[in-house]
Amino acid sequence: MEYKFAETVKNLNPSAIREILKYAADPEVVSLSAGNPAPEAFPISDIAEISARILKERPIDVLQYSTTEGYAPLRTHLTDYMKNKHNIGRGFDNILITAGAQQIVELAAKVLCNRGDVVICEAPSFIGSLNSFRSLGGKLVGVPIESDGMDMTALENALKANANAKFIYTIPNFQNPSGITMSLEKRRILYEIARKYDVVIVEDNPYGDLRFEGEHVPAIKSMDEDGRVIYAGSFSKVLAPGIRVGYAIAATPLLAKMIVCKQGEDVHTAMWSQIICEQYLASVDFEAHLAELRDLYRKKAQLMISLIEEHLVPTGITYAHTQGGLFVWCRLPDGVDMPSFCKRAVIDYKVAIVPGNAFLINESDPCQNFRLNFSTPTDEAMKIGVARLGQLAREVIK
Repeated sequence: MEYKFAETVKNLNPSAIREILKYAADPEVVSLSAGNPAPEAFPISDIAEISARILKERPIDVLQYSTTEGYAPLRTHLTDYMKNKHNIGRGFDNILITAGAQQIVELAAKVLCNRGDVVICEAPSFIGSLNSFRSLGGKLVGVPIESDGMDMTALENALKANANAKFIYTIPNFQNPSGITMSLEKRRILYEIARKYDVVIVEDNPYGDLRFEGEHVPAIKSMDEDGRVIYAGSFSKVLAPGIRVGYAIAATPLLAKMIVCKQGEDVHTAMWSQIICEQYLASVDFEAHLAELRDLYRKKAQLMISLIEEHLVPTGITYAHTQGGLFVWCRLPDGVDMPSFCKRAVIDYKVAIVPGNAFLINESDPCQNFRLNFSTPTDEAMKIGVARLGQLAREVIK
């Protein structure tokens, strides 16, 4: 049978990251390509204890259908926590529990964009979100990232040139893939530009709690006085990605439409996962857990940077400094074929890295960058992997 795919998906291609991960399944390959939390970061015993308790004491709550908006005690707990801790949430806001932050991004595009409408994105940006926008018929317009976040002049020019832009998508903290954090000044300017051109901001913040260096920068949502910002939070990087729990905080009219769309997607987020998160927040010292995560990732990031300085910088490879998150964004010297470098790394040197063009609006655009992950590999694997990249770099960079 000849299958006739919808216009919105027929030109979608598999994520380059997922293709790289196929090679990473080879036990001989050292993977520096994943974006997973460190295995030792999972509070396994706490989750096991909570799960056993709720299945014994409240099995019907866990196994039965529930409301699309989410488990009420979790919504209440998060509403209070985000308001008191981060000044996020106004009288016009509400909260929706989702199956991870990725679903928030998808729902936001679904309720705001008609086919052909423009979505303004950082360039580079997270491939999962870019593909969600593409699958819904959105037209992507990229704005370059500088050392302190999105280029605000380029952002305003993009909005001037695209009257049908519906929202700005940003990952302001330890951006994936660049690791860059948007400055407080630029966050304020971004909000004022969005006001001026009457567009929504989707603030994706999966890494914000993983700051291991420098001063905290307030969320854009904390500046929101007119219901313009959709905030996407997640338990994936601070608890466990497999439980698939995220939360959207946004103006009630926006969330009302997102709720209707979520009903058609999955009815509601899994109750077991929601109750696990609520009970963890209620019965475990969450702030102490976050402090342990920051200490863990600080040490792993410092090791990665020291290895880059030792093996890659002498060959002419540079990198962007990051103050948190899971990634380091590296750049090959001009004249070096980046896709070929990444392919040879995994095939000839048995180390998997992610080519930077995977994160571009147009993957065929020139790119000299590649992304390294320091959270997933063991310290020993990191040492072996970066040393192998250094061998390859000395061979190809003249």
